[in-house]
Amino acid sequence: MIRLFARHPVRDYATWRKAYDDFDAERLTFGVRGHAVYQATGDPNDVTVWHDFDTVEEAQAFASSDRLKEAMQGAGVAGAPSIWIVTEAG
Repeated sequence: MIRLFARHPVRDYATWRKAYDDFDAERLTFGVRGHAVYQATGDPNDVTVWHDFDTVEEAQAFASSDRLKEAMQGAGVAGAPSIWIVTEAG
């Protein structure tokens, strides 16, 4: 399993969360197998998400997709995300 993490600020968490949830069906078409959302304890507009994939290639394609970038912009992402991709250590 491959896990992609992304952290970014949002203008308004409630607005962002609605857009994130509305994007759920599209996430599946990119190969997302699981996901979760976290907020920083001191700032609810500091969001970290993770998404699971079967392959690194799927994770990279998702992270670089124009459709994801459009959805993030429309959701009120207020800065460039910090993205990293990992696999479970053996």
